[in-house]
Amino acid sequence: MSQTRLVKIANKKTGEVYHTSKNKKKVERKLKLMKYSPKMKKHIEYTEIKK
Repeated sequence: MSQTRLVKIANKKTGEVYHTSKNKKKVERKLKLMKYSPKMKKHIEYTEIKK
């Protein structure tokens, strides 16, 4: 996976972080993804943050 395409997505409530790739040519907005949180034991929204 290319490091230039790698972005961090995090949840502000729990502080958990996932790493994922993003096509920066097509997607100009920040990513918002529903991911599983082991701390809360359910799917919650993660948003893109700066590296």
